[in-house]
Amino acid sequence: MNQLVTGKFIALKRKQKNLTQEQLAEKLGVSNKTISKWETGKCMPDYSIVKSLCEELEVTVAELMDGEISEEKSVRTYDDGQIIDLLRRTQELEKQKNMLYGVMLIVMGIALQALSYAFGGSNIKDFVSGVLLGLSIVEMLGGIYVVGKSLAGR
Repeated sequence: MNQLVTGKFIALKRKQKNLTQEQLAEKLGVSNKTISKWETGKCMPDYSIVKSLCEELEVTVAELMDGEISEEKSVRTYDDGQIIDLLRRTQELEKQKNMLYGVMLIVMGIALQALSYAFGGSNIKDFVSGVLLGLSIVEMLGGIYVVGKSLAGR
């Protein structure tokens, strides 16, 4: 499944149906910016909207994911429900991965903060301690941002 190929296919089918991005977005209940992101391959449609998108574009889920119309004699091993379930699982794993990155950043920030307290006593050691403390704060803030973004996306 190639996001760029799928995006180009969405754009092609939308244009064949003489729909603007805004018109398609309105039918699906999303923004035209979302349609643009799909068509440029920046992201994939959420699993919850794939079925509606396929109905609007008059394609199957397999064709949408492949980015091309399948031949009549082609053999399909998965049905639309299985493909949508796989897409849902993939998107959930992506969210979990991002959450894990955020938590790792927070933990590393705490470790750097603890390490910064181990240094001190001379000018150079005080400088290293300050740098470590600064890095720990940046890492923890970055982790909080990533975790917050992951939670907001749910």
